[in-house]
Amino acid sequence: MPSKKNKEVKYSKEIKPKAAFLSGIRQKKLLTEPQDRVLCDIASAFEDQFHYLLFLKGDELEIFYSPSVKKITGYLPSELIKKDSLGREFVYQEDISDVKKRLHKIETGKVPSLKLLFRFVRKDGKIIWLKEQIKSETVDGGIILKGLVVDVTEFKKAENDYGEIINNLSEEITARDNFLSILSHDLRAPFSSILGFTEILLNETALTEAERAEYLNYINDSSSNQLRLVNYLLDWSNLQTGRMHLDPQRVQAQSLVFNCISALTGIAMRKNIDIKVNVPESLFLKTDERLMIQVITNLVSNAIKFSEEGKTIRISADRFNNELVEFVIKDEGVGIPDIYQSRIFRFEKMFSTRGTKGEKGTGLGLSLVKEIIERHKGQIWFYSKEKVGSEFHFTVPSSENTILLVENNKSDFIKIEKVIRENYSSFKFVGADNGFEAINVVLKQQPSLIISSHDLPLMNGVQFVKSILRGDKKFYSPIIILVDTRDENLIKTYHDVGVRTVISKPVDLKIVNREISIALN
Repeated sequence: MPSKKNKEVKYSKEIKPKAAFLSGIRQKKLLTEPQDRVLCDIASAFEDQFHYLLFLKGDELEIFYSPSVKKITGYLPSELIKKDSLGREFVYQEDISDVKKRLHKIETGKVPSLKLLFRFVRKDGKIIWLKEQIKSETVDGGIILKGLVVDVTEFKKAENDYGEIINNLSEEITARDNFLSILSHDLRAPFSSILGFTEILLNETALTEAERAEYLNYINDSSSNQLRLVNYLLDWSNLQTGRMHLDPQRVQAQSLVFNCISALTGIAMRKNIDIKVNVPESLFLKTDERLMIQVITNLVSNAIKFSEEGKTIRISADRFNNELVEFVIKDEGVGIPDIYQSRIFRFEKMFSTRGTKGEKGTGLGLSLVKEIIERHKGQIWFYSKEKVGSEFHFTVPSSENTILLVENNKSDFIKIEKVIRENYSSFKFVGADNGFEAINVVLKQQPSLIISSHDLPLMNGVQFVKSILRGDKKFYSPIIILVDTRDENLIKTYHDVGVRTVISKPVDLKIVNREISIALN
């Protein structure tokens, strides 16, 4: 090995190794002391790089590796020197051809320096990215290769991540451009018809009343459809940009469905479509009521739109698990063609098809439905077959189920509490000993079931029930009343205010348990 006094000479293409690098090497020597202490110290100061110095003259080779080579490659210098290519064998298979081709240029003296970027298989099998810089010098008839190898795995990972982000953004921009192109056409096209019909109405004085009514209906239908599209678009945009925030409240699932159906009764009746509902009264959701009405209305409206006259639509809901409620909206309609099934929830693939009676759609409704459901941490999926029908499923969070017991008799309170905790462990138990305290619980939690004694301090059971119903017109939770004596007039009073179950004391716990089960199911 030349001493430190040997100066770097000008690179000359005339001084070349006799053959390809390491070919014909008979002697290898591993050096333990570096020639360039400063460079070695710099490389050793950083855990993600190592330095090597290789001197080749004739059939003899001497090499030094800085200590950090093991940390990066997993191999000791004594292991690498035993390899024919000093560890180049561990270059990743897909990269080795390019690395060999480029190394050949510096090994044969064609270039004075080289930069390489390649993957390397560590001793533990882990694949890492290495960046290697090599500089060649000719000294005393031999060649010196100085190399600095840096582990750039984390950098490459970040680069790949950023590349993926850029690709995703590019795809999103392209998708939005396509979406805007489709949307601009859908917003513009109906106005031609609207203007055409209005010109006829303004200029044609000989039109009959029937013709005028027909043209006005066309204008009304087109205008209503455009307004619906604009509303969907605004809601979707507000959700995307964060301007619309969810306001989850405890909502009864059954009343939510009935509210949606009442708005669609007219169009269902025009096609003689029967809508059947199977949603338990005891099912409550934790949802933004306005947005969830949009979801159910849209799905049921589509079911009506794509159903022939005289068909049936079924709406059901039940517990999916402890945290979610599953809704199912099933129709006997025309079904969704296979070519459209992958597109129906994608706003950038927005399309619209006419219903069985020529009804128009916006094409944006299901994209908004999916967005709303996913904002509620739910999921939506569907099954559909042409000429058989479609079945849409979606999940939304359920509201915590609570049973409220209002009883100031300690003995009865303890007995009933035990029945509830032992048999209805999935329900949260809340107790109160007077009507005023119970009203506060109802306002905050809207329990799934209320069990109340008639004889309460401060107010009796009838007053308590009336206070609840007066304060909340949407209160649908079942109520069980416990009375000390069976007074038919009192029982009738409770029935009149909506209480179905009245149990006489002393309480029979088997009857109480049975009535709780009936009320909750």
